[in-house]
Amino acid sequence: MEQQFVPIHRKESLGEDGMLFVRNDGVIDTMVKVPLLVASVIIVAAIIPIQSSFSSPRTLDLIIYPDGSTHVSTEIDVDSLASDYELELFGNTIDNLVVVDENEFLLDADVLDDYALIGTFGSSVISVEYDIHDLVSKQGRVWTFSLDAPSDFTLLLPKNSAIVGMTNLPIDMKLINEQNQLTLSRGQTEIDYLFSTPTIFDPIEPIDTTSKSDYLLYSIIGGVVAAIVGVIIAITKTKQKTVKPVEEIQTIQTKQKDEIIDTETIFKLKPDIREDDKEIVKFISNNGGQVLESELRKKFLQPRTTMWRAVKRLERNGIIEIEKKDLQNLVKLRNDMEEEE
Repeated sequence: MEQQFVPIHRKESLGEDGMLFVRNDGVIDTMVKVPLLVASVIIVAAIIPIQSSFSSPRTLDLIIYPDGSTHVSTEIDVDSLASDYELELFGNTIDNLVVVDENEFLLDADVLDDYALIGTFGSSVISVEYDIHDLVSKQGRVWTFSLDAPSDFTLLLPKNSAIVGMTNLPIDMKLINEQNQLTLSRGQTEIDYLFSTPTIFDPIEPIDTTSKSDYLLYSIIGGVVAAIVGVIIAITKTKQKTVKPVEEIQTIQTKQKDEIIDTETIFKLKPDIREDDKEIVKFISNNGGQVLESELRKKFLQPRTTMWRAVKRLERNGIIEIEKKDLQNLVKLRNDMEEEE
């Protein structure tokens, strides 16, 4: 009996009209899964920029002081659901770091090398301010500012400074209180500038047509007259007392006090000032109208962040102004409050 080989075929069915039907269950599954996969990719691509926007800077403002230090001020959107936020600083020589939320509540911040770990406590916007000494270097007479900015920013140069070179053109340029303010785009920026104090030039002297012999004669006569005048002045000084009269000293002290607005006037102009801030104002007034921030911390036994927050609050109210003096903050009472009101 001969063996017969029967070929194995896929499961097929023959219709009544003779057409052949093939089962395609796998094709249907594929058609359902592909749109789901594409939709997942689109959702992930949409979520990525939203997550990154939580930590994007709103504003970034920098001020360069004459000593080369830089004050950084920035506002950042953060995730309100995260308990901590890690902020990358522009260097590791950080001073006067202060972080507050949108309600001016002081937040805890720890500096770790060139990072700051900030406890957000549910904040959605944080404001960060600090001083740094890593952004400006000096070689000879040329100062160089260098920064890799994560966003567009403004830069305020010191007074009496002149730009001699820069890597990219500014978006905008203004003159504020005789200082150049540049608006620059994100990315690497380097600016070279010269800084010097203003000098008073002597007037141009006319050409001297006097002969050398006449000039020598005039010099001898002038020297004799100067010597005589010097002797007369020395004799006069020896007959006078070196101590000023009491009335003159009192007049000078009264004049100095008159130049500073008294605390009662300040409190009338600013009735909403806090009681603890009033004590700070009184202490500054009793010290001649100006005091170092470190002296305020010693007087009121406050940590740096707490006192810096109080000082910035008084500055926003227009009561004081802050200046840099030998790498320290000099707090001064303003004497133009009446004009502003």
